[in-house]
Amino acid sequence: MQRLPLWRHIMLGFALLLGVLFALPNLYGYGPAVRLSGPRVQESQAQWQALLEQAQVVPVAMEQGNHNVLLRFADVETQLKAQDALENWRSTHPDHLTTLELSPLAPSWLMSLGARPMTLGLDLQGGVHFLMDVDLQPVLSRRATEAVREMARALRQRSIPYEEMVHHSGEITIRLQREQDRDAALQALADQLAEWQPQPADPSSPRLMRLAPEPRTLETIQRNALEQNMTTLRNRIDELGVAEPVVQRQGNSAIVVELPGIQDTTAAKNIIGATATIAFHLLDTQHDPAQAQSTGLVPPGSLLEHDRQGRPVLLQREIIVSGDQLINAVSSVDTTSGSPAVLVTLNSQGAQRMARVTQSNIGQPMAVVYMEYKPIRTPPGAPPAHRLEKQVISVATIQSAFSSRFQITGLDRQEAHTLSLLLRAGSLAAPLQIVEERTVGPSLGKANVRRGLLAGTVGTALVLLFMAVYYRAFGLIAGAAMLLNLVLLVGLLSLLGVTLTLPGIAGIVLTLGMAVDANVLINERIREELEEGLAPQASIRAGYHRAFATIIDSNLTTLIAALILFGIGTGPIKGFAVTLSAGIATSMFSAVFGSRSLVDLIFGGRRLKSLPI
Repeated sequence: MQRLPLWRHIMLGFALLLGVLFALPNLYGYGPAVRLSGPRVQESQAQWQALLEQAQVVPVAMEQGNHNVLLRFADVETQLKAQDALENWRSTHPDHLTTLELSPLAPSWLMSLGARPMTLGLDLQGGVHFLMDVDLQPVLSRRATEAVREMARALRQRSIPYEEMVHHSGEITIRLQREQDRDAALQALADQLAEWQPQPADPSSPRLMRLAPEPRTLETIQRNALEQNMTTLRNRIDELGVAEPVVQRQGNSAIVVELPGIQDTTAAKNIIGATATIAFHLLDTQHDPAQAQSTGLVPPGSLLEHDRQGRPVLLQREIIVSGDQLINAVSSVDTTSGSPAVLVTLNSQGAQRMARVTQSNIGQPMAVVYMEYKPIRTPPGAPPAHRLEKQVISVATIQSAFSSRFQITGLDRQEAHTLSLLLRAGSLAAPLQIVEERTVGPSLGKANVRRGLLAGTVGTALVLLFMAVYYRAFGLIAGAAMLLNLVLLVGLLSLLGVTLTLPGIAGIVLTLGMAVDANVLINERIREELEEGLAPQASIRAGYHRAFATIIDSNLTTLIAALILFGIGTGPIKGFAVTLSAGIATSMFSAVFGSRSLVDLIFGGRRLKSLPI
């Protein structure tokens, strides 16, 4: 009798081995842990270990990495007790972080092979969900300020006099000295008019020009602000070490952030919602800042700000370098004074400008201004509003010219660490306001996992029972193929790094039910061939061959629906689509390729008078 080639059995065994290898870590799950991170965490190991021993908290395992240590604990209660014990250590090491998380418990030899458990989503692992509204008004205000500066320069170059040029609520107002200069002013502003649309002239004020942003400009500003905010949020979340976070756009002005496994939401909220950045200004040394504060008369071209002690400081209005020109920022220590510092690295554009300004201003003072948007309480239903708070955090005399690398001093350790983290992760283009916050506890996630596993187990058992009763030996083979499909599917999802959610579990359960569809088609086709009078072995070959086209057609239509769900869906819908698509691929392989090999191993090479089907 004709047998299948040996390579098919070898391929099936190899696929099963890989599936078991990558699916195995999921049996171990996740356990509570505390991650210590910072530049000197290994050096201070004796201190934090002594604090843990004093609190009678013993980790079950400890893993050391690059500037971080992961301490595993037996339960959540011990984990929280360990965090409380480490607060004293953090008070003397403010540039270090302690983060609560759930860490995979798979053996190290499995992890070294690249096999990791599937990352659990917020609904299965617990964590925090933020809905953030983006306040675009400060972005429009900054864009208008830049446009006013460019328009003023353009009018001066054409010698067109004007009395004032201001912006309010995103609209620019220019008051000319002479009415007849209106057409010449429009010609001078031709480059800016691509983004700013002139409004109809007011007959009562012919010297007044009003320019509003083009609708396309507003759309571009809104889109770019949302994209930059999402990129910045992802960078900041990476600093927190959160695995598989979700950062996605919702509507035209909102961002959804989900942080699975995060149990300490306060630290996460303070970092991801912060809108801090910095700017460098030269000091105005020609005027008295105290007099400017007392009289309220700020010299033209200057800004009145205050330092950390509340003292007035006069700055030149022009910004030398801003936070968006920073490449990197690291918390460090000043080698001369031993005080905390932030080591800053600029991009090429910022470095050239810094070098040019410092070269021509040696001996002059330069200030670092810390800027942060603070939310303002608004009535229910009103859009979010923020106020900009500025503070001069450092003033230093330029001793020599510098460009791309320098340091900021005048901060304590915690401030230096926080500022370096925010600058390194990037500044937000627009301030955010958390309008919704939901926390999912790990106990609820465990209940969801338990119920999902129960649904999968009961569904699989019922399908196996039905197939065994109805198709006998071939039903058992279909059941074995379905179990093979489950192993391959879990292994494939783990290999791809898919985040498993409750809808994803629903997709797996649905896939298990669909996995036997192909075997039902094959078995029914074999029975038909037997009724037509074909020999058992010929019926097996004909059944698999003639059912193949129908199997491809039925699975392809389901795959198209899954791809559409993935394309237009978000969050949980995408998770369902991913598991369903992967399940279709593995079920076709296990039903057609796997079950055929099993049938050949059991019935191949034998003379059969009948089939147990």
